[in-house]
Amino acid sequence: MTEETLVHQLKEKNSQAKAFEVLVDTYKERLYWHIRKIVLNHDDADDVLQNTFIKVYRNIDKFKGESKLFSWIYRIATNESLSFLKTKSKMLGVTSHELQDLLLENLQSDVYFEGDEIQLKLQKAISTLPEKQKLVFNMKYFDELKYEEISEILGTSVGGLKASYHQAAKKIENYLKSN
Repeated sequence: MTEETLVHQLKEKNSQAKAFEVLVDTYKERLYWHIRKIVLNHDDADDVLQNTFIKVYRNIDKFKGESKLFSWIYRIATNESLSFLKTKSKMLGVTSHELQDLLLENLQSDVYFEGDEIQLKLQKAISTLPEKQKLVFNMKYFDELKYEEISEILGTSVGGLKASYHQAAKKIENYLKSN
């Protein structure tokens, strides 16, 4: 099924439910891992993923087709993840940096984290990055998105994204060498 057909079916009441099943089946795994890299916790990632799909379902009529459907959904997932972290840090009464530290501590004991010591060290290095560099690095390195796709998702120029990725990679390299 083409993306245009899927969008059309999502907007039609008689085909919406089936089309939404297709949408969820198509994107749930990629979105889960994208969200998981931001929120670092399995249960939180599941919650954010569910909220993302609810938001997509409720707002599909606002999708104008100016970007790819995937980019639009990815942007929603990114925004939902960042909003979730802000809310969580406020609820816990900690700064966003302190929350990152807590999440990393919990990552080691997370039964759903299958990484080894090296992957944990990489996650610690990534957590030291500013938010935008962290997002760009994760999307480029782990999700293997093209700069053009990341540009659609984050609304940033390709040149700016390349600079952010390069800076992030250097900071990660320096962190790994010193720790």
